[in-house]
Amino acid sequence: MVGVGRAASKGILIKGAESLQSAKTIDAIIFDKTGTLTEGKPKVNELEWISESETVLNALAAIEKQSEHPLSKAIFAHLNPQVELPEVSDFKAVSGRGLNAKVNDIQYFAGNLKWMQENNINIPPNSVQTADDWEMQGQTIIYFSDDKNLRCIIALSDIAKASAKKAVSLLKNMGIEVYMLTGDNNAAAAKIAADTGIENYKSEVLPQDKIEFVKQLQSQGKKVAMVGDGINDAPALAQANLGIAMNSGTDIAMESADMVLLKNDPLQVLEAMSLSRKTMHILNQNLFWAFFYNVLGIPIAAGALYPLGVVLDPMLAGAAMAFSSVSVVLNSLRLAQA
Repeated sequence: MVGVGRAASKGILIKGAESLQSAKTIDAIIFDKTGTLTEGKPKVNELEWISESETVLNALAAIEKQSEHPLSKAIFAHLNPQVELPEVSDFKAVSGRGLNAKVNDIQYFAGNLKWMQENNINIPPNSVQTADDWEMQGQTIIYFSDDKNLRCIIALSDIAKASAKKAVSLLKNMGIEVYMLTGDNNAAAAKIAADTGIENYKSEVLPQDKIEFVKQLQSQGKKVAMVGDGINDAPALAQANLGIAMNSGTDIAMESADMVLLKNDPLQVLEAMSLSRKTMHILNQNLFWAFFYNVLGIPIAAGALYPLGVVLDPMLAGAAMAFSSVSVVLNSLRLAQA
């Protein structure tokens, strides 16, 4: 109770005592990238039109407005439409791929290169080269097309949170292996991994790939924690031994997690792990001293030392028993200063 209360005072909401206890056993932790290790506030750096028109521009803005993804929000903010947008129908978001919807009875697609390829979109060779150049700079590439041809490519970037590198370093010092999974391209993933000091990372992963990676580590006997904030992280959060969600994330991610970090700070993951270890250390102390105290006290109260003329008065025995409980409580309250 004291441990969970102390966690809450630090902005870490823990759903149950079991979650706090299991945090002590974690020896591998997986971070999602966007919004977890990064600020989650990407900005548009480049936008190149292949075929521009006011109709297509408004269609892009209208479709991106429908999505809660940070990349969509960044694109919509960059376009900053000043006119009434057309109505969007049949909107669909596909995790790890992108969006598709109809505007004025025309089908549009927005997403990564695989999404374009799966929908047989014609991409000019010079646009492929431009996108490759941007990607090599560690930027995230979004393609936008109608049902046949590419209309524009967009390059966005995000930065690592200021505390991410320190959090990763301290977790490693605790003997915890650190991994990063992301649906982003390899160059963008490599940049954030380098900025945060993570050697083990995988890019272009789908939600089901995250679950499989968690299971893979678990099959090796590891106790795995997953830290994420998006809808696509929810299945992995549920599969992990300990799911940790950022407060800035989606409702389903927070519902699937065992802990919620109110400050959206990677250092809070370290605080949760440290607090769990301190809680279990004090719990073990309480168990040891309570048993030790009673193993000595009960025989004396029963008259084991009577032949030596030592008799324990019932009032003293009662006071001694009360002191046993009080000592456990007082020792536990030390966590309030942890």
